[in-house]
Amino acid sequence: MLNDKLKKIVALAKRRGFVYPSSAIYGGLANTWDFGPRGAELKKNVKDLWWKKFVENREDILGLDSAILMNPQVWQASGHLQNFTDPLIECKKCHQRFRADHLITDNQWSRLAKQLTSLSEVDREGFIQDQFPACPNCGVKRQWTIPAQFNLMFKTFIGPKENTTNIVYLRPETAQGMFVNFKNILDTMQPKLPFGIAQIGKAFRNEITPGNFIFRVLEFEQMEIEYFIKEADWRQFFDNWQAKMEEWLAEIGIKSKNYQIRNHKKEELSHYSKKTIDIEYKYPFGYSELYGLAYRTDYDLKAHQKVSGQDLTYRDQISGKRIIPHVIEPTFGVERTVLALLCEAYTEESDRVVLKFRPTIAPVKIAIFPLLRNKPELVNLAKEIFNSLKTIHTCEFDDNGNIGKRYRRQDEIGTPFCVTVDFNTLKDKTVTVRDRDSMKQTRIRVDELSPFFRDKV
Repeated sequence: MLNDKLKKIVALAKRRGFVYPSSAIYGGLANTWDFGPRGAELKKNVKDLWWKKFVENREDILGLDSAILMNPQVWQASGHLQNFTDPLIECKKCHQRFRADHLITDNQWSRLAKQLTSLSEVDREGFIQDQFPACPNCGVKRQWTIPAQFNLMFKTFIGPKENTTNIVYLRPETAQGMFVNFKNILDTMQPKLPFGIAQIGKAFRNEITPGNFIFRVLEFEQMEIEYFIKEADWRQFFDNWQAKMEEWLAEIGIKSKNYQIRNHKKEELSHYSKKTIDIEYKYPFGYSELYGLAYRTDYDLKAHQKVSGQDLTYRDQISGKRIIPHVIEPTFGVERTVLALLCEAYTEESDRVVLKFRPTIAPVKIAIFPLLRNKPELVNLAKEIFNSLKTIHTCEFDDNGNIGKRYRRQDEIGTPFCVTVDFNTLKDKTVTVRDRDSMKQTRIRVDELSPFFRDKV
């Protein structure tokens, strides 16, 4: 169930063209969402800023765009076919399925999972009924199946025959595309250790219990880096990347008081990880993972070298020795970033609702209004200004409704500045520029608008 604040954000997101339920005219498809014009622009701004900060502005990180479909041996080697699972439990009464570790605490589940392995099937049945609460869906107690591991990867087939020889998987993460291209990067770009490979791309997970709007969905985008290092340096680079991730959060407008750092306990570490932390944002439904940072050791390159038979070592230029680099992996979820930004920006004031985005990420930077839509001289001049500014900034021309309604509409979109062309503009070539947050209005000459906005948006 959505709480009140999240309900309001979901309603605003649909009303103002940020996020729509997918396939809505056919009744939708659970936990899939479409990003509307303003949502698409917001996502693009986030991705562009991330790429600029972590790829374009650094000499040690190279970009990549790998394929979604890969040879199934990739997932065999990486351990995903064996280990990329969640514990599934089903209510026998209503047949609703849940993640077992979401019905109880992670610590409880870790303990119970170990105990289950030592019990007979008959004893497991009674044990499970005693340990789990009533079904959250129908309220019935003691009607649970024994938990089973459920692989999260979507399976499909290449070619006309649907048989085991033609199985492929939609990637559940972007990381493996970077690992299997490690040799290509070494051969073509000759990077020096330490260096990183970065990409932004789609991933797909057949989640058991998706939900909370765009927080947990079936398809999503990741902004991810695999940073290759010497083993001895892992703690230094782990701390450095944590600092860089927190720096990024500040740059996009996420306040430090609204997130926390959580270290993974030993029993919850992924099969490839020696150390993992989550940066958890305080969403309306509670603290949940926004980003992750993992020390993957040399697990992936070693595994792919073994299965593929290819040499995935790096020749150390100082010692001349060949080594398999270790990896620090910072992972940023695009949709979760968008949701955090919507939550962070959503503000209710006495007479308005406003999204207080940082100007750098706002989907619309400047809105241009003619005071009256039925006065051609005002409309034409407003369009001239719009056409001039839109070549530099993301702008919107708005002549729908009275000026007060237009201001309120742009406040809900999160537009930092509104420019109004009025009758004084025809006389003295000045326009009113309204600041979203302070609502202060300033008269600016038309020919000074471009330099005025240059450093502000």
